[in-house]
Amino acid sequence: MADHPNTAETLPDLARGVPSADLPDGGKLVGRVGEDEVLVVRIGGELFAIGARCTHYQGPLGEGLLVGHTVRCPWHHAHFCLRTGEALAAPAIDPVKRWSVIEADGEVRVEAQAKPAAESKRARPDGPRRVVIVGGGAAGFAAAEMLRRQDYKGSIVMLSDDEAAPVDRPNLSKDYLAGNAPEEWIPLRGDDYYKDNGIDLRLKTTVAAIDPKAREVSLGNGSKVSYDRLLLATGAEPVRLQLPGADLPHVHTLRSLADSTAIIARAKEAKRAVVIGASFIGLEVAASLRARQIEVHVVAPEKRPMERILGPDMGDLVRKLHEEKGVVFHLEDSPVAIEGKQVKLKSGGALDADLVVMGVGVRPRTALAEQAGLKVDRGVVTDTFLESSVPGIFAAGDIAKWPDPYSGQAIRVEHWVVAERQGQTAALNMLGFRERYGAVPFFWSQHYDMPINYVGHAEKWDEIAVEGDIAGKDCLVRYKLGGRTLAAASIYRDVDNLKAEVAMERERA
Repeated sequence: MADHPNTAETLPDLARGVPSADLPDGGKLVGRVGEDEVLVVRIGGELFAIGARCTHYQGPLGEGLLVGHTVRCPWHHAHFCLRTGEALAAPAIDPVKRWSVIEADGEVRVEAQAKPAAESKRARPDGPRRVVIVGGGAAGFAAAEMLRRQDYKGSIVMLSDDEAAPVDRPNLSKDYLAGNAPEEWIPLRGDDYYKDNGIDLRLKTTVAAIDPKAREVSLGNGSKVSYDRLLLATGAEPVRLQLPGADLPHVHTLRSLADSTAIIARAKEAKRAVVIGASFIGLEVAASLRARQIEVHVVAPEKRPMERILGPDMGDLVRKLHEEKGVVFHLEDSPVAIEGKQVKLKSGGALDADLVVMGVGVRPRTALAEQAGLKVDRGVVTDTFLESSVPGIFAAGDIAKWPDPYSGQAIRVEHWVVAERQGQTAALNMLGFRERYGAVPFFWSQHYDMPINYVGHAEKWDEIAVEGDIAGKDCLVRYKLGGRTLAAASIYRDVDNLKAEVAMERERA
């Protein structure tokens, strides 16, 4: 994410007015009203004024993309309604403020008094009385939040085997692990949120079985919870390689807040770390540990890091960046054992390690779905409304395998934004709305000061088209099959990435 040095004091005072000519049709202007940054937009004959910062990570909406009567954040692709300020698509959940706009005497002026967002409330009185959500991650939280946002008055029970309430998981391998984000930033909502909104969040709770005929969930303590609609959002669990020594106390995987805090505790005393796997998570961990001045070695079987997803040139750039920061790669190699404070390699070498982190992928947690008789094929198979093969049971997030309208294939994607958006769509469909899930997959990754935004889904390609300069960290890279763009990755070309997303959406329609 780029720095944006503008402060409210340096921006034009919108309360005093700006020339109408400064805001042509389709134009955007960022100014201030008091201490607030405000984005003013003209679309056709209408003027809109909303908060200028995304409520996710404070991305600059003025540098985003207008699509219809919405604006999209250039950083992580959240969507906001210009009319209401409502966050229409994750990763943003909270609305932005909105203001009244007046145009007179050749000037556009924004009133100082902010008006509350008028969000759409769509819950119907004939909806389900009891909703149970299994899982306390991105999809589960987003579903519960959307149910209440839609004024759903029924019971919501969220069952999570985690120790912590839903957290901002992408941060666990990035700023939080690096020591740049305090723990109070990590929860998606404070503890009071669940009580105030009537969400019965039960932590450290194991779900033993699901009985679709009785519409009951059996818990590990022997109790049962009834449901009218059930959302399975059990997510995925990190793979732990079956190596001698893999269960030693200094060997970790990273998925939960507890995992991240355990790595941080170990990192305070560690001098040398080995990261097994050159995945996005693995390399984000490597970057975070380098920020703590720990010697880091990365062991992975591939020739280039992330080549399978980003291609050879982007893979080379990622490797070069990490090497410039002091990371040592051991590629086309793999660990065979962890003996004390050493990682033994297949090549015959050994690496000293006070800390070992495995970042070799995850497995979808589908055991409950299989036990309940749901159709499972390397994920819980759903229809386009995210409903499983058993009526009344929905799936979202890392376990869901849904029919992708763009590729024409059933896909399963392990991305945070995908999980949140699926949770939101599943919530609407549990309320009885027939909303097809067709969002283009999106994720972002941060490597030191270099962000990578990736939109779409390409399991294979026959052409890589580069716009800009990969080595110069200024590019949009398109992954094509048969001349058709399946995905695009970008570095510091945020608007181009948004435009690629919109083009894919329009082709799906």
